[in-house]
Amino acid sequence: MNQQPLLEVKNLKKYYPLRSGFLNRVTGYVKAVDGISFSIPQGKTMGLVGESGCGKTTAGKTILRLEEKTDGAVLFEGREVYDIGKEEMRRLRPKLQIIFQDPYSSLSPRLPVGEIIGEAAREHKIVPSDEYDDYVTKIMLDCGLQEYHKLRYPHEFSGGQRQRICIARALALNPKFVVCDEPVSALDVSIQAQIINLLEELQSKFDLAYLFISHDLSVVQHISDAVGVMYLGSMVEYAPKDEIFAHPLHPYTEALFSAIPVPDPDYAMNRIILEGSIPSPANPPSGCKFHTRCAKAMPQCKEITPEMTEAAPGHFVSCHLFRA
Repeated sequence: MNQQPLLEVKNLKKYYPLRSGFLNRVTGYVKAVDGISFSIPQGKTMGLVGESGCGKTTAGKTILRLEEKTDGAVLFEGREVYDIGKEEMRRLRPKLQIIFQDPYSSLSPRLPVGEIIGEAAREHKIVPSDEYDDYVTKIMLDCGLQEYHKLRYPHEFSGGQRQRICIARALALNPKFVVCDEPVSALDVSIQAQIINLLEELQSKFDLAYLFISHDLSVVQHISDAVGVMYLGSMVEYAPKDEIFAHPLHPYTEALFSAIPVPDPDYAMNRIILEGSIPSPANPPSGCKFHTRCAKAMPQCKEITPEMTEAAPGHFVSCHLFRA
């Protein structure tokens, strides 16, 4: 087993400047991703959860260098992604892929499915030209599509089939790391299960590492090996899956997990209702960002930003309740 993580993210930040006035000067920043850190081993899945607008998707795009970072480090196979030149980055691209949330808008309506799946594979010369057609067929079959689908267009497919096309397009480049950006949120529940099972089969077959971004905690609990919880651009808790679901420590994590439905009509759910709305990432609260909605907030929470503390082996939490 490889001891070095395939991907390491260290204090990653992505700020968007706010401009105003006649001279269009920078007057502030939207802190979309504000210093998150984690690592993902080869063949494992990390779930990234949080409310809409917390910065999950921006984090995924910044890791893949689809957005330029503001600060921090992204190490893939021990190398800083942002130190790589343009030509070498182009050669690295096939190893770093993404599956987008909306399987319809991410597919070109003008290209047949065979061309959508194989276009990048041909461009990057993944296989010799005489093997190209058979290679695309193999990838399609691996993803639950049929060879005759090659000549059809995206509008002729269901939502689940379109997502299979998106997965096949990513898989065709023979990647090592895939960002799954809410890949099942636009699908029916029965189709969600098929796509999740497909992702797990492909991970086992090709030893893929996933960053699985979602707000569906039941799906994250099923597919992940470790889970990170984001709030307003910051990571508030990070732990192995079984540990974090059995013993959530941060008040925000407790509130999130209390909303997971239980398939038992006699089970009395103990929902934790968060008061107020999410503050603006352009003007986050001082101290702990969550203190404006936290029932356990203490005076120091308003002034001092909590550090990430290892409350249990491998279980990290950013909260004054668990100071070392």
